[in-house]
Amino acid sequence: MFFLALSTLRARKGAFAGAFVALMCAAALVTACGALLETGLRGRIPTERYAGTPLLVTADQELHRIERKGDKTKDKAKALTERAWLDARTADRLTALPGVRAVVPELTFPAEVLAPAGPGAGGSSWGHAWESAVLTPFGLDAGRAPAADDEIVLDAAAARSAGAGVGGTVTVQSGAAPAAYRVVGVASPAGGPLVRQSALFFTAGEARRLAGRPGQVAAVGLLTEPGADLAAVRARAVAALAGTTAEVRSGDALGPAEFLAAGKARVKLISMGAAMGGTSLLVALLVVTGTFSLSVQQRVRELALLRAIGATPRQLRRTVGREALVVGLLAGLPGATAGLALAGWLHRRFLAIGALPDTLHLLLSPFPPVAAVLATLLAGWGAARVSARRPARVHPTEGLAEAAAPRARPGAGRLVAGVLAAVGYAVLVFVLSGLHTDAGATPVTFLSVVLAAVATALLGPPAVRFATTVLGRVVQALSPSAGFLAAQNARASAQRLAAVVTPLSLAVAMASTILFTQTTASHAAGEQVRAGTTAPYVLAAAGPGVPGAAAEAVRGVPGVAAVTEVVRSTVYTGPDRFPAQGVTPSGLGRTMDPEVTAGSLDAMGEDTVALSRLAADTRGATVGGTLPVTLGDGVTVPLRVVAVYERGLGFGDLLLPLGVLAAHVDNPLASSVLVAGTATREELAAAARPFPAVRILGRAELDAVRSAQAGSQAQVNYVAMGLIIAFTGIAVVNTLVMATAARRREFALLRLIGTTGRQVRAMLRWETLMVVLLSVGLGSAVAYATLAAYSTGMTGAARPYAPPLTYLGVVAAAAALAFVATALPARLALRADAAGAIGARE
Repeated sequence: MFFLALSTLRARKGAFAGAFVALMCAAALVTACGALLETGLRGRIPTERYAGTPLLVTADQELHRIERKGDKTKDKAKALTERAWLDARTADRLTALPGVRAVVPELTFPAEVLAPAGPGAGGSSWGHAWESAVLTPFGLDAGRAPAADDEIVLDAAAARSAGAGVGGTVTVQSGAAPAAYRVVGVASPAGGPLVRQSALFFTAGEARRLAGRPGQVAAVGLLTEPGADLAAVRARAVAALAGTTAEVRSGDALGPAEFLAAGKARVKLISMGAAMGGTSLLVALLVVTGTFSLSVQQRVRELALLRAIGATPRQLRRTVGREALVVGLLAGLPGATAGLALAGWLHRRFLAIGALPDTLHLLLSPFPPVAAVLATLLAGWGAARVSARRPARVHPTEGLAEAAAPRARPGAGRLVAGVLAAVGYAVLVFVLSGLHTDAGATPVTFLSVVLAAVATALLGPPAVRFATTVLGRVVQALSPSAGFLAAQNARASAQRLAAVVTPLSLAVAMASTILFTQTTASHAAGEQVRAGTTAPYVLAAAGPGVPGAAAEAVRGVPGVAAVTEVVRSTVYTGPDRFPAQGVTPSGLGRTMDPEVTAGSLDAMGEDTVALSRLAADTRGATVGGTLPVTLGDGVTVPLRVVAVYERGLGFGDLLLPLGVLAAHVDNPLASSVLVAGTATREELAAAARPFPAVRILGRAELDAVRSAQAGSQAQVNYVAMGLIIAFTGIAVVNTLVMATAARRREFALLRLIGTTGRQVRAMLRWETLMVVLLSVGLGSAVAYATLAAYSTGMTGAARPYAPPLTYLGVVAAAAALAFVATALPARLALRADAAGAIGARE
């Protein structure tokens, strides 16, 4: 049988070309997703700042929650959204450890040199105390260490960027007001310049003031004695810190402590890679199954002849399965290789749009390609076995009859499976309408589309037959000759058309869902922000943020009624994670209206919180109750609920007092400052003039900035899921080319009875038009139902938002693929001699 499979492949290379392309693309897609997933799990984050630090003590950067089920307990850990800080007294526990020559407290806080026109060159910039320069280690190239609070040492890259040297003056924006410092030194790391950050060094006292964390440190570095056993010193440090939440890090664990954003990105990459990989695998299975099904349909006569000469059903299934294994192996190897290059492209795109920091290196190992090849082999083998099940089971004479005239009705098992898939889709849509967060809704959204495509594939023939009967009458009325042929062909070949409709409708549904989930959420959020922002002006800054001193300056302008500083973060309440905003309580009702439905924002104070309806319902919180809120750095504070509001998409799910939130975030500067009152823009600009990075924006300008930010965030999903759209597009072309190329004998017969090539091509155009209309209709209906459910869950109303031009672009792309993929193979088939083509073997 294996020899027979190889002989079949050699003799029918064209018939298996479509399966080869589908499996190769599937292997590439699975490899790329697997590489991203593995990078999230095991990707390396190299260290720079702590390159000379053998051991580093940090606070636990995860939030732990103990779940008890019966006698078992489980520790569930989630990454904190901000840096967790250590008690400064932690260093005292480590000073007397044998093998430790120095214990160095480390402070890390945002600090950036401002150019005259605003922020300096790009890249993160951090402030430290000079005493911790030894952790890299830094050495002075020129000048001396800072001795006074108005003195600073710049690293060489920062000095070049600022155009400042020893004796010069620079303005530094940190968490406090911008301040001028005299440059007394320029330093460089011993191991080479810092690539991904800039370092600014202050005196210990000034660094503590700027960090704004009295009694706390970001980390503690341990420098060991020459020749000391690092493992033994580490064990002593762990023992000395027993009973605390401090962690002792070394080696590869230093990078995640230095680059917290990269550590958080690993978590994001795991979820993104898993979602992409799972969706890709489901789509690949569907596409590969459809491709093999079409291939087997074209070989029904051959399989029936094999049965007629004595081949058993089992032998036929094994033969087809082995053919698929050979094709899968031949396609999987180049596909997996291409997948590694695709993973590199994806990683570069995520870096370019800011979805990943460049501190998280892409990890390429043999595991994703091997897994992809195995998955490809299994998918191809399973698809071939399923597709060959009926041709191998039917009686030889019945199979030959079906080869001449395909069955009008699908089997009962197929109908039952199709109905079950449709019911499953309806259930998923119902579940989706009750999901209120993107993290929960996104995988259900894409799974529901795939399940709808499965239902379409299974129930396709009767649905296509009914639809083509209706469309055929219209087409026949528009074109009595070519339209008549197209209508008759469509009714007679419903099974072939259904194999084409499935990938095309999947492409339309998947593209629409991916594009319009983003537009639906961002449009709803934008509408809420526009309706709820009552302040006529907003202060914004291109650099780290708007300093509190700028807000105070504006507060003193005559005519200003209220100034609301806004700091953003993410917090936990129980196991649930919510976006939060820290806001100035005084005059809050004058600058924003989040549509309060219970309580009042006027009651906002230093120990209070306002919740969105989603957060209140999720936590069962009511006005007057107390809600424990775990802030971004892991500190939990009990807050009294004073209001519940509706516009959570636009204003975050929690509104906290500015002082409470700002004290527990890495960057305490306001992302924006809302200004209400009668003061003019010119008056506000004059007050903010001492702060070169601050701009005054009107409502229209603010909307433009927010739209750009929303578009940047949406690019992540567009890039991530765009590959799946591309894959379905390739599947559409692949299927159409296979279906059209297999009709060369039909075209030859039409030409021999007097039909011209032009008439045949016209017939194909009308057929393709019916396929496009049916596919676009099915895909759009699936996408609309899915998006309506998504909108209901996310916004409370079934109002999906699809920009008309974008939707028309999706439809035009689907139509172009269909017409081009039909026209080109048809032209090639029509060039052949009609008499020779009709006599060619099937």
